[in-house]
Parts: sequence; structure tokens; C-alpha cells
Amino acid sequence: MGRRAARWRVHEGAARPGPWRRGRVLAALSALTALLLLVPGLVPNTPGRLGSLLESFLPWLGLAVVPLLTLAVLRRSALALVAVVLPVAAWAYAFGGLLLPAADPGPRDLVVVQHNVSDVNDDPAGTARALAARGADLIALEELVPEALPAYETGLAARYPFHEVRGTVGIWSRHPLTGTRAVDIKPESIEGPWSRGLRAVARTPHGEVAVYVAHLPSFRLGAGGLGTARRDESARLLGRALDAETTGPVIVLGDFNATVDDRGIAPLTSRLNVPKRGFAFSFPASFPLARIDQVMAREATVGRVRTLPATGSDHLPVTARVTLD
Repeated sequence: MGRRAARWRVHEGAARPGPWRRGRVLAALSALTALLLLVPGLVPNTPGRLGSLLESFLPWLGLAVVPLLTLAVLRRSALALVAVVLPVAAWAYAFGGLLLPAADPGPRDLVVVQHNVSDVNDDPAGTARALAARGADLIALEELVPEALPAYETGLAARYPFHEVRGTVGIWSRHPLTGTRAVDIKPESIEGPWSRGLRAVARTPHGEVAVYVAHLPSFRLGAGGLGTARRDESARLLGRALDAETTGPVIVLGDFNATVDDRGIAPLTSRLNVPKRGFAFSFPASFPLARIDQVMAREATVGRVRTLPATGSDHLPVTARVTLD
């Protein structure tokens, strides 16, 4: 009986996989996570715009490392532990640069602020004071409703003598503005009045700069997936307007209802420089998960983007230093 038990134990030990053979599924999941971090475009956008959904929260995919590492330790799998290095390296490659310090200010810099002030903001005067205190060269605002507009005009007037509003978007500037006009980014399926884009030329000490302010349509997550068709159409229309722009450099500010990784706004990110420093998650203000408030530029470099303290809006303001080429 003793010899049989010994033979059984030997047999059992021989059948148990070693640390380099255990955890193959965990290792495969780590490799898949790394692949998605580097090439999210592998996830198709149909059905339900799954690709855009992944790209909207892509930096957070790195948190998958925590359960992968925990399970690898519990499984005592050397293979899975080594494989966890893959998504860590992929995240560092894709987003590590955003953590680097900003470049030193230059002589051809403009400081800009972008803020969706919310159409239900119960303290527009306080929001205006907070934004004015930042001392930016340009302030772009969205969701300007008629009843709140006077509060912004009054609160910003002392430091920003030049401003233009078209529909529900506006630009406030320390420098003269010329050539202001509405930009038609209205999706075909929207009926009735809808004006969410403007263009102006700021006459800065460094020369003329074309400034665009835009508020792309919001999306909804429902049973059919991510509803971004209107937003994507609006992005295409804005991209065409930028193609026709002859003044340079160009600064584009706005609530795009999309992150810079989202393929839905590729008509903009393919034409414009995006920030290379800073995450600046701006929405929702109570627990920011994504930066959908954007600062982009052409013939200019967008420096570190960062959020400002909360106002009465459900978005956080974002600010960046733009260096003109």
C-alpha cells in the first residue's frame, strides 16, 4: 500500500505542469492586451462602434495589468509573470510620453483655455471670473445659452476686450479678432437651428492665427452600441473647412465628444497636431475618465495640456501652451 501511494505521488508530480508551462491563457491575455494598446484599430467599428468605445478609454486598458499580475502570482506561473511585461511596455510606449514634463515657454507661445461651460451651469459669473484669472490669450467656450451669455461677456470683458459668438460657441481674445464667421458643421439629420462652429482670425503679436471653436454632437451608449454617426459626420465637415483655410497657423479648440485616440475624429487628428504631454481628463468633472475637450493646431505645436479647477460645469476646463512654428 505504501509503495502504491509513493508511485501515485510520483505520477501526480510528473503530470503537474511546471511554472513555465502553467498560465498559458494568462500569458495570451497579456499579449492580447498589449496588442490592443498598440493597435486598437484591430477592433472593428461595426457592430456598435466597439473600436471607438475602446479608443475612448484606451489609457485605462493598462489597468488590466493588475488582475493579470495578481492571477499570475496566484497561479505561480513564471510564463504569465513574464508576459505581464508586454502590456506594461506597450502602455509605456503608447502613453508614457504624456507623463514627461512640458517644454520651457518660448517667445512665440500663446496660452489657450478650452471649456464647455454647460447649458445648466448655475454660476456663469463665477465660471467667467475663474477663467479670466488664468490670464490666457484665448478662451473658447461652448454651450453658451442666451440667458447666461451676458454673465460671460461681463465677467471676461476687462481682460478680454475682443470676443465673438456664433450660436452656442464663442471665442474671447486679448488680441483683435477679424474675419469671424460661422462654420457649418451641422449633420444632415439634425433639423432646426443648430450652430456650433465658428472661425476667427486673431491678430497676435506673432502674426495672424486662424482660430476655430467647435462643439461636435454628443454620442449615446445604448443597446445598439456607441451612437457616434452625427459626431463623426460633424468631424468630417470641420475637416473640410480646415482644408479650405488659407490663414496659418491654425488653432482648433472645442468639445469634440471624443478623445484623440478615437478613429471617429480622424478627419481632425490626421490634419492637426495634438498634445504630446498630459492626460488632462476633463469629463465628467465629478470623476474625469476621458479628455473630450481638445486643443489642436496646424503649423503650431501644442504643449502640455492640463485641467483647471472645476467650475459650475460638468466638464473641467483645459489649458495648453501653443507654440507657433
